[in-house]
Amino acid sequence: VQLQASGGGLVQAGGYLRLSCTASGIIFGIDDWAWYRQAPGKQRELVANSMKGDATTYADSVKGRFTLFRDNAKNTVYLQMNSLEPEDTAVYYCKARVLTLKMSRGDYWGQGTQVTVSS
Repeated sequence: VQLQASGGGLVQAGGYLRLSCTASGIIFGIDDWAWYRQAPGKQRELVANSMKGDATTYADSVKGRFTLFRDNAKNTVYLQMNSLEPEDTAVYYCKARVLTLKMSRGDYWGQGTQVTVSS
């Protein structure tokens, strides 16, 4: 299983970006999707989490600005980021809990995509 993230870039404060992450491989289904981020010198933090059958949850710092939505048919998750702030600058990682065709579950990470917000 591989996760490919894309969509990062440089944007001015107040702008927007949409990240995407697609899973490929021997996938039966994806239970959970999550987006994390890690800023320089800081620990990786959870930004948004979508568990199968449950509502999506968000970090307080992004509530009302970021939206996670998933396309189960395409094994893809998106993170729509609006009203971006310089504090949102980080490398963003996607994570998926995957049920493989071999009926095993595991967590897989994307390679990270850089988001830089200028003031």
